[in-house]
Amino acid sequence: MLQDCREHDIVLNMPELPDISAYIKALESRIVGQPLEHIRLGSPFLLRTVQPPPNAAEGKVVHSLRRIGKRIAIGVEDDIWLVLHLMIAGRLHWRTRGAKLGGRQNLAAFDFPNGSLVLTEAGSKHRASLHLIHSEEALRSVDPGGIEVLSSTLDSFREAMTAENRTLKRALTDPRILSGIGNAYSDEILHAAQLSPIALTSKLKTEEWERLYAATREILQRWMDQLGSEADANFPEKVTAFRKGMAVHGRYGEPCPRCGEKIQRIRYADNETNYCARCQTGGKVLADRSLSRLLGSDWPRTLDELEALKRR
Repeated sequence: MLQDCREHDIVLNMPELPDISAYIKALESRIVGQPLEHIRLGSPFLLRTVQPPPNAAEGKVVHSLRRIGKRIAIGVEDDIWLVLHLMIAGRLHWRTRGAKLGGRQNLAAFDFPNGSLVLTEAGSKHRASLHLIHSEEALRSVDPGGIEVLSSTLDSFREAMTAENRTLKRALTDPRILSGIGNAYSDEILHAAQLSPIALTSKLKTEEWERLYAATREILQRWMDQLGSEADANFPEKVTAFRKGMAVHGRYGEPCPRCGEKIQRIRYADNETNYCARCQTGGKVLADRSLSRLLGSDWPRTLDELEALKRR
């Protein structure tokens, strides 16, 4: 029965801090200093604000780009900001100038003299959004408030993470606590720190906080450097949460690069958490909601029990 459930589900993940940083790096050389000639909307549901209207930004020169959590803010003259939130399935593409917006997936195009930035969204649920905002003060209103880990201290990191008693997975991915971290990189961080995704923030020891803080900074910086280097060469057209070189995320059933044990997962709603039981949970197999309900008392608690169940 367990064997039948081992096929890896294809799960879309929201672009996170390293991915957004790569987009921004690629866009800086293409649109900063260039006039935004025209905004074309392919979907009326994308734009979530009324004032200022889109035409207020047209003809204005782009002066800066900024990441706000998992959002991309494009600043143009007259203190107008275009804030894009890609959500789960939104992606950006650099196309030839005036690229057509045919098909349901093409939500918007932002035309510049040297090309068009096109926003697409896979699937039928249009969750991606565009906000036009006037002034820096108003721009701060879209910031969820999470701290920037790469500029934080160990003390400020620990203080933010312990404001509420959460599991590490929930705390790492809460945008009000930490800025820009989601499902994929939280898996990588917890594996690097050798900590359980369901460990409570109130229970961590001093040395565990030190490991978690160091792992968070190291994982984010490593992937920012790698994806940024790739963005120097080509626009990041295929942003995905499942990348070659990841230790656990998206690698269910594959060997852990540290110990060789098979990667496990917890599935919930549209997401899953990947982890190594030997490296992170002392050999304990964490309960998967759907499967543990199905198997009841037969749910395996250890790696040995899991292997025995698979052999049935």
